[in-house]
Amino acid sequence: MSQVRLTYPLKFWQNPSSWFYSLGKFSRPHTIIGTSLSVFALSCIAFFTSQHQLTVNTFFQVFGVWLSCILGNLYIVGLNQLEDIEIDQINKPHLPLANGEFSKQTGQIIVILSGILSLILASFLGQWLFATVSFSLVLGTAYSLPPFRLKRFPFWAAFCIFTVRGVVINLGLFLHFSELFSGQAFLPLSIWLLTLFVLIFTVAIAIFKDVPDLEGDRQYQITTFTLILGKEKIFKLALGIISFCYLGMILAGLIQVSQVNSWVLIFAHLLLLILLWWRSQGVNLEEKTEISRFYQFIWKLFFLEYLVFPIACIIQ
Repeated sequence: MSQVRLTYPLKFWQNPSSWFYSLGKFSRPHTIIGTSLSVFALSCIAFFTSQHQLTVNTFFQVFGVWLSCILGNLYIVGLNQLEDIEIDQINKPHLPLANGEFSKQTGQIIVILSGILSLILASFLGQWLFATVSFSLVLGTAYSLPPFRLKRFPFWAAFCIFTVRGVVINLGLFLHFSELFSGQAFLPLSIWLLTLFVLIFTVAIAIFKDVPDLEGDRQYQITTFTLILGKEKIFKLALGIISFCYLGMILAGLIQVSQVNSWVLIFAHLLLLILLWWRSQGVNLEEKTEISRFYQFIWKLFFLEYLVFPIACIIQ
């Protein structure tokens, strides 16, 4: 069977399947999964702590929130790639703009449309969602785009990431869902606990994400914590931060925080803590592939929290 020869940049009408595959890479799947799980988890917690009846409209409401957040996510990661084409040709040559699968114009169209559609959809669904999406897009823009380009500065780069992932998404989305399901916006202690966990955990993601990208950041003078402290110190610091998060959740279980199942908190996070340290053994920091795999493992732990915590809230 003869293979179709692809010509770059890809045109949607010439090869839709390859174009959508490239769009998947452009969207940075690990961030899409994280955003999707946060919407799922927060909607479940809000729903099961309310007296709301499950209806078809409920599914459409949650789907609308998810779609708005996914489009906003696509805007943020796409804008970052548009501004980092040369850097990504060194650090992430598989990305569609870096390897020529997408033209810069295609990237710009995707980013502009996704940003506009995200805001329009959020404006129809509710004030809390609109505020959440708007603030996330503003910080995402300041992170990548001149004249701010906050990613050049280690503290502000980390600030953008853990503020959006840790605070804005958790508090903003829960306020939206609680108002939707209960008729009033409120923040229970359980959500503050989850927000604190994710806020601190995301610090580890923010500082570790640049370890695989050391060479490109050095060549293009992007100052990161990895360049300042070195790979080994960042590795140990990330391990320490995540361990602190898990120990904090175990402590919350021991003191029996209200509205959360203590046994689920204790045993689930004890197992995840053991898994973290088992997986960290033998990571070769001189091998970019191993560093990248461990970074993706950290994201998987992040994903798991949005599955574990709702279970702890639902099982009373």
